[in-house]
Amino acid sequence: MKAILFMDMDLRKTIDKIKDTRTIAPDELKMLLECTDNADLEYLYGKAREVADGIFHKDVYLRGLIEFTNYCKNDCYYCGIRCSNRKAERYRLSEDEIMKCCDTGAMLGFKTFVLQGGEDPFFNDDKICDIVRKIKEKYPKHAVTLSIGEKSYESYKRFFDAGADRYLLRHETANEEHYAKLHPSSLSGANRKQCLRNLKEIGYQVGCGIMVGTPFQTVGNIYEDILFMQELQPHMIGIGPFIAHKDTPFKDEPDGSVKDTLVLLALLRLLFPKVLLPATTALGTADATGREKGILAGANVIMPNLSPVNVRGKYLLYDGKICTGEEAAECNECMKRRIGSVGYHVADSRGDHPDMQVV
Repeated sequence: MKAILFMDMDLRKTIDKIKDTRTIAPDELKMLLECTDNADLEYLYGKAREVADGIFHKDVYLRGLIEFTNYCKNDCYYCGIRCSNRKAERYRLSEDEIMKCCDTGAMLGFKTFVLQGGEDPFFNDDKICDIVRKIKEKYPKHAVTLSIGEKSYESYKRFFDAGADRYLLRHETANEEHYAKLHPSSLSGANRKQCLRNLKEIGYQVGCGIMVGTPFQTVGNIYEDILFMQELQPHMIGIGPFIAHKDTPFKDEPDGSVKDTLVLLALLRLLFPKVLLPATTALGTADATGREKGILAGANVIMPNLSPVNVRGKYLLYDGKICTGEEAAECNECMKRRIGSVGYHVADSRGDHPDMQVV
């Protein structure tokens, strides 16, 4: 019994050290990911909440997600909208449909619109700039976030100059060997990381991230991800569990762990105190109360769906995605109740990174 208590104290001292120094060693990461003691895990989550609450004061920021195209020229092995998936029912929203989504979001109180889609050549730079400008002209005090993949420096600069505020681009994995196991040879982790550096240089609020439990992922890979994040210093980090899609090469691979995702959310909060950290839809898909658990592990962003109901079931990066049949207003009220149920509240602001506040 004494040995067990000693190990508990040792783990908690490690958590305190990570919180105080904002650093973590590979063996510490491994020890925390392997931890199964609920009391120790709650200690970790509690420390993450302390940090988040000290900066964000129990505010949770809502982002209105508009999935405007599920066409994609890439063939990533894990993704349900990969170009070779002939079973995917493709769609594109028109500019008018996108604007109607924004109108709905503004009416519901959203201060950020997230335009997310596959890498669809139909939406060239001119079209993206036109859409961004129209949104900013109508809603100048709202933030526009883009999540449309790898582009050139020049394209990113055009989008920024048109009014885009933020850009989300999960780096997926910082390890090149692992990256090659998840993607075709036409894509490289080095280019993806350079895209993130370009976005930050241009002036975006930048988000990177990973899936937890992807095929072939090791603790060493995750540690490399943390090192890359420490180099990049992103404003937002999006992580969620890997969930297999039935029409991909990884259809028979096991899903990622909810517990590991929560541990990593908490660690990221300790390592990056000011970062914007979503409790993702994938986490809510893997666990019915996953998003609430994410908030209680230090997350402070939720992304309800503003897409038209008739296309939500078609934007399936993974199987079983939740909220595909809910109207935006229904989804929004549901999230407010859920957030309130764990002692947090929806903030009435754009939810910028504390170091990138926009008046």
